[in-house]
Amino acid sequence: AQQAERPVLTEMEAAGGSHGCQAGEEASVAEDFTPSKLGTKEYWDDAYKRELQSFKEMGDVGEVWFGEESMDRVVRWLEKEEIPHDAAVLDIGTGNGVFLVELAKCGFTNLTGIDYSAVSVELAKNILKKEGLSQVKVQEEDFLSPSPSLRGFAVCIDKGTFDAISLNPDGAVRARERYVQALRSVLSPGGLFLITSCNWTREQLLNMFGQGFELKQELPTPRFQFGGRTGNSVTALVLQQRQ
Repeated sequence: AQQAERPVLTEMEAAGGSHGCQAGEEASVAEDFTPSKLGTKEYWDDAYKRELQSFKEMGDVGEVWFGEESMDRVVRWLEKEEIPHDAAVLDIGTGNGVFLVELAKCGFTNLTGIDYSAVSVELAKNILKKEGLSQVKVQEEDFLSPSPSLRGFAVCIDKGTFDAISLNPDGAVRARERYVQALRSVLSPGGLFLITSCNWTREQLLNMFGQGFELKQELPTPRFQFGGRTGNSVTALVLQQRQ
């Protein structure tokens, strides 16, 4: 069933831990979001500079986008589906790398995190080192132009990065198309894509990722009531690349 309209978080709320969410009415795929600084590399470089300084001074790892429940939701699903612990897993837009820490603590051993912010990569490496997880790979990489070596992943995870790309002032529609192309290239045939979004509904995501992907499962997320209607505050889907 079509999800009810849901409020999209403000930039202030996004800066406080919901990566990529924008204020305003929920947009359709045809009607793009208003461009926002949340869709720029400069914004995230500045944000991670502050988080890196905070980590060095106080050991604070920074915000967990969408909260810890969003990580737990994905991890529970991976464990329920008995995804092998040596499966190649890619964290797209790894940020502070906290999700990589969680996956490693749950036994996953073949992890890679990427982010287009060099400061993010430095922060993630520092946090992983502190946790005794220096073996986890983190690299600077623009997912819209993936390097040839970024291939063969069994699982790709996105928790807010696609939302941020959707706010790119320099051609968000084309950026989303490039994202889907990149995803198809880095995932192995039959590979799984787990996406958490606060800007897009189930139907919108299925429309954008329909070419080459099919819905495997929708994960339960918090619900709200607004104007007499019920909906989800975030959407979490598991898509599978067609063989």
